[in-house]
Amino acid sequence: MIAKGGRQLDRSAMHLLHRAGQCATDIFLVEARLSGLTPRQFAVLTTIAEEEGLTQTELVERTGIDRSTLADIVARLLGRGLIQRRRAKEDARAYAIKLTAQGWKSLRDAEPGAVSADSRLLAVLPPAKRQDFLESLNLIVDTIRK
Repeated sequence: MIAKGGRQLDRSAMHLLHRAGQCATDIFLVEARLSGLTPRQFAVLTTIAEEEGLTQTELVERTGIDRSTLADIVARLLGRGLIQRRRAKEDARAYAIKLTAQGWKSLRDAEPGAVSADSRLLAVLPPAKRQDFLESLNLIVDTIRK
């Protein structure tokens, strides 16, 4: 049954996660504005920094970003000179992606904003619930992605 006054959405995990994601993006864009990166670009650069030489398929697996969106992000990052790609040694059909010097700089420039965005998001929760919240989000992601 549909509740009056939009109350049904107040109990919808799907809707609330989407809205929380929008809030997180807005906060990131303010906090990391000088970097010129979006949250997804930051996630891709962070993932590459943690394990250089990943293919686009591996980036899809690690970030959860769909293939077509990731391809667009990679094209934009290539265009900005933040990443480079070369044919992977293991699979000549795939590209291994690495950060350029400018990519490392952009990532370093964005990190304080990303940390600040995370802090602002978690600050709305009581300190005792913050770790549980992060563990719950990880549980959702890890369980559903399997």
